[in-house]
Amino acid sequence: MDWEKAAGRLADRVTDPDSRWLAPVATVPRHELVPRWWETDDAGVWVLRCGADDPGEWAEAAYGDRSLVTRVGPLHADRAGPDDRPEGLPTSSATLPSLVVRMLRHGRLGDGLSLLDLGTGAGGLAAYASRRIGDRQVTSLDVDPYLAEAASARLAAMGLHPTFVTADATTRVPGTYERIVSTVGLPAGPGLRPVLAALAPGGRIATTIGRTSLIVTGWKHADGDVVGVVERDMAGFMLTRSGDDYPPALTELFALARDGEGDDRSTGRYPVVDVAEAWELRSMLEIIAPGVESAFETSDDTRTAYLVHPDGSWARATAVWTDPPEVHQGGPQRLWTALERIRNRLNTEGSLPLLGARVRITSDGVVHLSRGGWQGSLGAR
Repeated sequence: MDWEKAAGRLADRVTDPDSRWLAPVATVPRHELVPRWWETDDAGVWVLRCGADDPGEWAEAAYGDRSLVTRVGPLHADRAGPDDRPEGLPTSSATLPSLVVRMLRHGRLGDGLSLLDLGTGAGGLAAYASRRIGDRQVTSLDVDPYLAEAASARLAAMGLHPTFVTADATTRVPGTYERIVSTVGLPAGPGLRPVLAALAPGGRIATTIGRTSLIVTGWKHADGDVVGVVERDMAGFMLTRSGDDYPPALTELFALARDGEGDDRSTGRYPVVDVAEAWELRSMLEIIAPGVESAFETSDDTRTAYLVHPDGSWARATAVWTDPPEVHQGGPQRLWTALERIRNRLNTEGSLPLLGARVRITSDGVVHLSRGGWQGSLGAR
């Protein structure tokens, strides 16, 4: 494989000609970080791809600006066989290079500054950062020991030797760092405290907040608070894991949402939307009703969205294409009503107050947001 030319084209695509990140992207053999990966077929079934079986497909996948899923549920692609068909959500991936570069830019790395890469994954961010600021300045942390071991070996083969750590970032982050860049969604609240404690005074963090697509950046002040902004940029990272897999989905509630009549039936105002893909709506909904999970289905021209909450609330909205939906809701909260209020604000004001909002993250891990007269928070009890 002529990977140098492919990596050079990728670097031209995801960086500018004068970018500090052009050379790192152009000199990292990304295909070596992702020898095997998962893709879904037309039926939505996970199928293993092995780069060595088709070098052309391997090069196209590795040097295209795309994320490659490397773990589904607890099953690593590296450890899977061709007949394996894992079920569940992706639990690790090689993040698309353009997003890795964007997060590194948000982190404002510099020579001599120590970096913590949260969420090793396939090791792409650690590789790019090591090329740029030197591997002695880079530490990469993941909850999965195999990911740390595999990335360590693959980067070593490239002549890069950053430090790799296996730990659950929601309970313990060893060391102190002047820069922290996270490519997993960190949980607001108590689970964010260990990361904040690992950020040196005067240091900078760039991360998304779990269950949102908000990229938050900020500087740590002497009082321990991190003060910054919600960037006018968004990202859809996986949630931080604490174990081999994510906790089970709210299966029983989703079953109720699919079939239940509910105690509140109405006609919705707006067309059915896939909430998980409507990043601003999803982010604001997490502020209004933290912990909501969503699902979305299509059948011919019929679109159905589901919302469920751990407190037992659920909602189902069904419509033909853009017609007003039939809405069924149950439980203590009216989840679809909350979503429609957010959409009404978006339509009335032309935007939501999230992007560009001021941020203060206090030592208890609560993320306080404000913009104009609006205030919100994530992680507050």
